[in-house]
Amino acid sequence: MSAPQLDFEKGIRELEEQIARLQELARKSGLNVADEIAILERKLEQLKAETYRHLTPIERVQLARHPRRPYTLDYIARIFTDFIELHGDRTFRDDAAIVGGWARLDGRTVMVIGHQKGRDMKENLKRNFGMPHPEGYRKALRLMQLAEKFGHPIITLIDTPGAYPGIGAEERGQAEAIARNLREMARLRVPTISVVIGEGGSGGALALGVTDRILMLENAIYSVISPEGCAAILWKTNEAKDKAAAALKLTAADLQALGVIDDVVPEPVGGAHADWDAAAAALAEALGRHLAELSGTPPDVLIERRLEKYSRMGEWRAVPVGA
Repeated sequence: MSAPQLDFEKGIRELEEQIARLQELARKSGLNVADEIAILERKLEQLKAETYRHLTPIERVQLARHPRRPYTLDYIARIFTDFIELHGDRTFRDDAAIVGGWARLDGRTVMVIGHQKGRDMKENLKRNFGMPHPEGYRKALRLMQLAEKFGHPIITLIDTPGAYPGIGAEERGQAEAIARNLREMARLRVPTISVVIGEGGSGGALALGVTDRILMLENAIYSVISPEGCAAILWKTNEAKDKAAAALKLTAADLQALGVIDDVVPEPVGGAHADWDAAAAALAEALGRHLAELSGTPPDVLIERRLEKYSRMGEWRAVPVGA
């Protein structure tokens, strides 16, 4: 799949094409243009660093949704070993929008669970574009409780536009399934870590996100609604999505400053889609570090700290009666 051209990457693409033309000219004619190429490559690296250092919120939304961005199974293949996928919610069916199973992280057994999108139309239909049904959340909870039973940590990877809003999903208890996950995750007696690796959309993301530590990749987003949805509600036009993205404070830097997340995992220059291995290596380091900090904490202390963590979130203002 060819990578889409994002508007803010236009200058980068032009330089890359110029370098490619020079390399092709040198190959065909035998001319020595190494010095010229070296100058352009240095200019390209500087432009990349400058461009990705000053992205706007809506530009980070575009990167979070990039179709070549690594998904849950891509990270599992690069970070974990001995992955054994488990299926089904033992009630209705297996929801392919959520994957999970036993794995090892640096030799330690963990339960890893995450949203999974597709790379093409066939796979996206199978994965429902990463939007789980209630049975997906029930499968996730079943796996979490299995990990708790055997005393192993839980790692969740969040990447969804949101829970599926279809009639069938609502009939089978979508809201109840999400609410149950929130309650049960809050009192799990094992260390839990969640990572927003792409889109963290509304309750569909939060259903995997009530954890001891919340991490975000540098260009991931996490919000109660999409910029487009917010713009349609507040400004009655999709043209206001840039304004909505800024107002939502959905970037990793914003959410860390607000105390919603605990750590920002750096991405390679150009975004995680530019270098899957480098992105996975940075995430593996962060997961190992946070898991080591949580290891050995008594279960009752984990639960107490978790409840305190979420109780502190948000800002409260006293408004005088009649104001």
